[in-house]
Amino acid sequence: MRGTAGVIVAIVAVLAIFVAAGSMFTVAQTEQALVLQFGNPVAGVTEPGLHFKIPFIENVVLFDKRILNVETPTEEVLASDSTRVEVDSFLRYRISDPLKFYQTVGTVERADSQLGFILNSAVRRVLGDADLTQIVSGEREVLMGRIRDQVNQQSGKLGVVAVDVRIRRADLPEQISEKVFSRMQSEWAREAALYRAQGVEQAQKITATADRDAVVLRADAQRQADQIRGQGDAERNRIFAEAYGKDPDFFAFYRSMQAYETGLKAGDTRFVLTPKSAFFRFFATPTPAPGGQPAQTPGAPAASR
Repeated sequence: MRGTAGVIVAIVAVLAIFVAAGSMFTVAQTEQALVLQFGNPVAGVTEPGLHFKIPFIENVVLFDKRILNVETPTEEVLASDSTRVEVDSFLRYRISDPLKFYQTVGTVERADSQLGFILNSAVRRVLGDADLTQIVSGEREVLMGRIRDQVNQQSGKLGVVAVDVRIRRADLPEQISEKVFSRMQSEWAREAALYRAQGVEQAQKITATADRDAVVLRADAQRQADQIRGQGDAERNRIFAEAYGKDPDFFAFYRSMQAYETGLKAGDTRFVLTPKSAFFRFFATPTPAPGGQPAQTPGAPAASR
């Protein structure tokens, strides 16, 4: 009897432990729970810690309380200026109502699928009302806020709230990008040619100005040189005139010596003169005869080289 009683006590203890374990569940700090009774939700648990339920009758479904992520494939959007843009966007959301979330989608995978469609629709509507400049400029932040608001208008029915929407990339399609790049190259080449032409024009203006200034400077210098040379010649003639006035005979002798030095230089030039020529008047006597005629000297040379 004692053995049978011990077995019964052990069985009861095991059943009690099993029932106690089935009546408790734990909610982590990053989770929230929904208590179901025969598949119907009866309570929601958002506080972390140890909680109780009716064993064998109620079961618990856990949902993540953290921010979840939805990635959408790259889609092509037609902007308001008829420009096709490839947009890569993503959504950050959080389960705000576990009961509604369980009743509408049930699982995170199905919620991600539904939210992906909602996000794509919102992106097309918002970006379809904007042009390319607004999409790629600082106004993108405003557009992402409008997309998030439109997502929240529909995601509330699923028991989730959109925390943030981001456009990771917004580029032109490859074919259009190549055309735009070619057009940009042509435009830059045109601007470069314009700048080069303007540079050549400026260089020609500077060169023409420099040439004109050089001609003017040379002309001024030549004029000043001619004036100085004329003044020098005038001064030389004045000095010659004064010297001639003081002693005409000496001046005639000096000029004749200069003529001899210049005319009788060694060379191939030959000239014939009569001994009675005035050119040789100082060969006979250093003092010319009255009237400028040299004195006759027997044996004077008849020719010279």
